[in-house]
Amino acid sequence: MELPVVDLSRYLESSGYELGSDLLESCREVSRILKETGALLVKDPRCSAQDNDRFIDMMETYFQKPDDFKRLQQRPNLHYQVGATPEGVEVPRSLVDEEMQEKFKTMPDEYKPHIPKGPDHKWRYMWRVGPRPSNTRFKELNSEPVIPEGFPEWKEVMDSWGYKMISAVEVVAEMAAIGFGLPKDAFTSLMKQGPHLLAPTGSDLNCYNEEGTIFAGYHYDLNFLTIHGRSRFPGLYIWLRNGEKVAVKVPVGCLLIQTGKQIEWLTAGECIAGMHEVVVTSKTKDAIKLAKEQNRSLWRVSSTLFAHIASDAELKPLGHFAESSLASNYPAIPAGEYVEQELSVINLKGKKGFS
Repeated sequence: MELPVVDLSRYLESSGYELGSDLLESCREVSRILKETGALLVKDPRCSAQDNDRFIDMMETYFQKPDDFKRLQQRPNLHYQVGATPEGVEVPRSLVDEEMQEKFKTMPDEYKPHIPKGPDHKWRYMWRVGPRPSNTRFKELNSEPVIPEGFPEWKEVMDSWGYKMISAVEVVAEMAAIGFGLPKDAFTSLMKQGPHLLAPTGSDLNCYNEEGTIFAGYHYDLNFLTIHGRSRFPGLYIWLRNGEKVAVKVPVGCLLIQTGKQIEWLTAGECIAGMHEVVVTSKTKDAIKLAKEQNRSLWRVSSTLFAHIASDAELKPLGHFAESSLASNYPAIPAGEYVEQELSVINLKGKKGFS
């Protein structure tokens, strides 16, 4: 299955006001795709392939640095919510969630995920994007950024790519809200001053290149929407709402958006948090061979950004979703408190639970 690509240009040109029937239909298509697949490919003229390449080039250079250098950017006292997270720290939820493990047993063999045996084989770097709240109950989720030495371009590249991807998420959030029959700003008003995280991962394909190696075990994301630029090495699988497992191909110049747990909360399960994994496949191995021939980096970098609802905002079903028969499954809770609950499930503090 090929995910459809939604071009955001015409919506951007309209400024979101006085939408014609064709743009309204585009908004309904966005909400329908998010509901049915949990994933959406978009083309945003403000986010170019060159922007993505510039970001990945810098992150490849960083992840290739010695581990001792990267450890200087670790902040375990802040649950790794800023700076570097070393390989072997992130634990996929499916490793600790017994209900999820029971679900595996009922899945058809062709749709089953790879079963994690331990933490993920990936590094990550967390970079806060956007303004912080001046007054918040959740200080740890809104901490100061960490800048590695020897990268004078770091802040500009991180901020530039981060802001561009957040801008794309905001447009999709507006279109989805309209498509769901909610006010245009139903989601974006809750995103203001959220603890958005640009969180690229790095996996060393020099070391981990056997087919079936897990870089991100089967999991959902706990945030609102997750957005990725195109990776140079394939390996991402998603699960559609009907249970089908699909390999994702992101075309050049496009961005992938996935639904997280917070949008599930706000829509009372109309959208559900999309399950996904990243593993080494035969196509990953083909890309490794080509990269070696071209003398390119063998670090697989994902340009991932987690867009969040503001920590102090209340998560609860919005508008007509509050009348849903499933609304009682989604009781009101501050978004920051919900995030902390998820983190504690993954590994009792100290290890973040986005994977």
